[in-house]
Amino acid sequence: MSKILNTDLILNKDGSVYHLSLKPGQISDTIITVGDPGRVHNVSQHFDDVEFEMNKREFITHVGQYKGKRITVISTGMGTDNVEIFFNEIDALFNVNLKTREEKQKKKKLRIVRVGTSGALQEDLPLDAHLVSDYAVGLDTLMFFYKHNQDAFEKQITQGLKDATGIPFVPYMARGSQELLKKVGEGMVVGNTITCPGFYAPQGRQLRTKLQYPNLIEDLYSFHYKNFWLTNFEMETAGYYAMANLLGHDMLSVNAIIANRITDKFSSNPNKTIDSLIVKVLDRL
Repeated sequence: MSKILNTDLILNKDGSVYHLSLKPGQISDTIITVGDPGRVHNVSQHFDDVEFEMNKREFITHVGQYKGKRITVISTGMGTDNVEIFFNEIDALFNVNLKTREEKQKKKKLRIVRVGTSGALQEDLPLDAHLVSDYAVGLDTLMFFYKHNQDAFEKQITQGLKDATGIPFVPYMARGSQELLKKVGEGMVVGNTITCPGFYAPQGRQLRTKLQYPNLIEDLYSFHYKNFWLTNFEMETAGYYAMANLLGHDMLSVNAIIANRITDKFSSNPNKTIDSLIVKVLDRL
């Protein structure tokens, strides 16, 4: 079995993975991810105890017990570029022997749930709803650099979105863990999420610059293929789903709907909505 090059998997002097500064055994195989580093405490405050903490850049890690379950919460910051770093290094902690730099024969499947905020793309999706993402479509280009396969249905959706929006490339698409969806997503709105490579123009917001695609929100709102509709958008889920599928992990994204871009309304108490979603996920993992 060939060894992974030193410059492909960079380790710190203490043997930890480069960006996360984590070593094997320090974290659990059940992981909650959040974008905002400040939200890590919002999760770990519900733990019975916190046994381990690591702070490195935007990657903040807390590990502890919740009702007898060992759970890790890690912040990734915003965007699929950070998601790619997170997934490769987390997978290496479990599935690569960091001393020999060889891939382990027996693989560990991780359970990862993203708890994030999102904006609604359909007017009938109420503020403060909890939404679980079935499929996610990426308007970013991360999967152009991986051998990511799509089935016929996914190809129909992504080609259709390219045609509907006029963007110069075909997006990618991936599906979340159906096992986790049943376990964690019970009673939530089941939706399909658009992942954008930015917060302003890529989500149709205009401040002082002109938009290349001024009808993007309307195009996403009205797009459908048979009974497939887009329900919400954010900045990470498609990257999470695609990376999880490539590496063989169970991944699910759940979203607190704190804005509706069609009705132009924002939640009056987003923190309450997010915290109730955090507790719901912790209880169901």
